[in-house]
Order: sequence, then structure tokens, then C-alpha cells
Amino acid sequence: PQLLFCLRLKYSTKNMTSTHLFLLIFLSAVLGACECFTGIGTPLAAAKRRSCISAALLEEDAYTNSFQTIDKCAVAGVPSDDLYDAVRYVDRNASKLYPDESAKGEMWKRAYGSWKLQLATGPPARGGTTPFKTVPIFAYAMIDENNFGNGVGINQDTIILSLLGPHYFNTKRRVMGIGIEDMFLFSNKVTQFLPEFISGGMGLKKKPADFSNKKGSRMPAFTIIGSSEKSLIARGGSGGIAIWTRLDKDIRPAAYGVE
Repeated sequence: PQLLFCLRLKYSTKNMTSTHLFLLIFLSAVLGACECFTGIGTPLAAAKRRSCISAALLEEDAYTNSFQTIDKCAVAGVPSDDLYDAVRYVDRNASKLYPDESAKGEMWKRAYGSWKLQLATGPPARGGTTPFKTVPIFAYAMIDENNFGNGVGINQDTIILSLLGPHYFNTKRRVMGIGIEDMFLFSNKVTQFLPEFISGGMGLKKKPADFSNKKGSRMPAFTIIGSSEKSLIARGGSGGIAIWTRLDKDIRPAAYGVE
């Protein structure tokens, strides 16, 4: 419409030739067809664009607010009244928050580091919510490019028992399978001294192909729900959810005796 208006200003009707008139009719038809098929410039299309933008901004705000709640609770180690809803929002909207493998890969890399377990739920309750509770002991998790480790101790400088093994991360599903290669006591490897019934019961040295995926014979795994610079959220095989806070130092020297 703006183009036709400019053309009408340039060419008055009294000096318009048949050629000019044909061009005006042709351009009008083309622009009209474009508007019919694309909706460009129509009030309905503008309303739809505003609606999409508003929805995206609302989702971004909800994600930011949810992780602010999660980060705050993770650092403090104390659940808030709205923590469960914040985690549920991130969990239920994971397909939108992490829409492709690139976004999931970035989320996974944020999970690298040393973490203290702060809050956890039990398996989900039927017909109700399962509240988060403070974890009363010092328990940690460690993720680097190749391995996953976890264990318990007095604090981040004194680790009593720890496990270490390769992880197998499925980016599409956000699932981290866990292999256990070694056990450590006070940062000293004791794998070679373990009796068979202990190492066998732990699934020591097993690879993904060694598990049948039948009940009772599945590789330990976590589904990563979300991660930030301050917190890590994951669901275990039983359905319980755990929240860790990032430690201010690398746990590996205390847990595995390596720098």
C-alpha cells in the first residue's frame, strides 16, 4: 500500500500513460497476493508476531526466575517453598529450553566441575509432590571430560570413600551412564584389594555392553535436568531428584590423590 501511494504521488491521473497504469495494476496484484499468502502487514499477522515474542519472553523470564530460585537454594542448602515448582518448570520444559543438540551440549559442559550434594527428593509420590530435603552428610560428585566420580567425606578436603569411572553421555536424551572403574579410601586406590563379591556387586569394570537393560541389570545413570554456574540438577534411576552446588575448588586431589 505504501508503494502504491508513492506511485500515485509521482504520476497524476491526467498524465498517466497506459504503460504506467498497467504497472500500477500489476504491482497492486503482486502485493495483494503476497499479503494473502504471507499475511505481511495484516493486523492478524502482527498480532501473531507479538504473541510469539511475548510467549518467548515469558518463557525466558520463567526460566531465569526458576534458576535463580534453584541457585539460591543450592548454595544455601535449604529448600524454599517454591523450589519444587522451579525444578518442575525446568524439567517439564526441557525440550523447549534445550531444543537441539548444541543447546544440550552447552548445558552438559556447564555440568563439568566439582559439586556438593545439597538437596534431594525420594522417588516421586503418587498423586502428590515429593519435597526436597537437606542432605545431612558431605557427599560430592565430579564430572570432567572423561570421568564421573562421587563419594562421601568430612568436607571437601577430607574424602573418606570415593568411586571413579568413565561416563557415557547421550546428548539427545541428556542421560549420563556411569561406569565404575576404581574405588578409593582417603584418596588411595584400593580396587585391587576388593574381594570378588564386592567388586562384582558394584559392577566394577563393566561397560555399557555388559548390561542387559533388564530390571536389575541396568547401568547406573542420571538424566541431567539443568545446570548453571552455581547448581546442577539431575534425576536418578529411581526417579528421585538431586541438586548440587558447585564447590570452590577441584575435589580430585582430595578424592583421588591427583593434581
